Amino acid sequence: MDSFGVYIHVPFCATRCGYCDFNTYTPTEVDSSHAQYLDALERELELAAARGLPQAQTVFIGGGTPSLLGADGLGRILDAIRNTFGIAAGAEITTESNPESTSPDYFAGLRDAGFTRVSLGMQSASTPVLKVLDRQHTPGRAVAAAREALSAGFEHVNLDMIYGTPTETDDDVRRTLDAILATGVDHVSAYSLIVEDGTAMARKIRRGELPAPQEDVYADRYEIIAATLEGNGYDWYEVSNWAKPGGECRHNLIYWHNQNWWGAGPGAHSFVDGKRFFNVKRPERYAQLLHDDTLPIQDTETITPDEAHTEAIMLGLRLREGIPAEWVGERARGVVDKHVRAGLLERGERLRVTDTGRLLADGIITDILAAE
Repeated sequence: MDSFGVYIHVPFCATRCGYCDFNTYTPTEVDSSHAQYLDALERELELAAARGLPQAQTVFIGGGTPSLLGADGLGRILDAIRNTFGIAAGAEITTESNPESTSPDYFAGLRDAGFTRVSLGMQSASTPVLKVLDRQHTPGRAVAAAREALSAGFEHVNLDMIYGTPTETDDDVRRTLDAILATGVDHVSAYSLIVEDGTAMARKIRRGELPAPQEDVYADRYEIIAATLEGNGYDWYEVSNWAKPGGECRHNLIYWHNQNWWGAGPGAHSFVDGKRFFNVKRPERYAQLLHDDTLPIQDTETITPDEAHTEAIMLGLRLREGIPAEWVGERARGVVDKHVRAGLLERGERLRVTDTGRLLADGIITDILAAE
């Protein structure tokens, strides 16, 4: 039986990081308050649940900076989900948090509210790298926050890191990994820096103030990360995610398995029964529509069978479990054979990338889809 998840988007940040193009707003960029947002969110959840959707097996609150709402605000969101969709027994309930807006009392409050998992944005343990990223936290704070969360009773804590930042060195990556390992968290997400058009970082690179990221550097850094984590009790289960046994993020697996979720909040995306839709982005417009008892959906698309197949291959081959081998069309079998001979794919009842192949997973996927 498929799982069902609820995603909540909190669109507020204290400052904007130079690489970020998420739908977030600093205090000078928005006229909607936290209280107005929470009122509107509660109404969206009421209207969405009236569609007869199932209980949530997972909840994930992201952003933005959810921790700006404090434990009380996040607890209010969780209560709203309980009172509308309902939350299944044993559900995984996660919130992202910025280390600088957390404390022991904050984590204790999350536990009291029913949260089971915390994801902390660390990005790097190097002060110069954080400065390039325009991150407003000190390197040691993420480590301290992770330990506070564990001390509060959280068994599942994730630390996010970014690699490939301009000016970053191999030693910066090793220092970050050493800091992560010292905390004892059970999950690590490591993503290569993507420079999005329109961000402050993209403008700096275009002006020559920062060097552009290099693909070969990404590959070298990934190998350092993989070797270090896998030598210390973590297993990869998705190309960019490692966990100790039982620490896998169940909510993200809903996305990667193309299962259903409802996304609530400004700009949030949903996927329900083959339809993908997303909300209006501006918090003011979002609140006004819900004040008028209207779901704030901006646009909807129905996924065709061909599109669903493409997405299942794209997402599934990034997972360690891979995909059923029969999902790949006959015309692509030659491409699969080539990558099997090269040691990049492993084929049995399931088709999966090897440890060597995962670094080239996106290219392998492109080859397969182009041949079908």
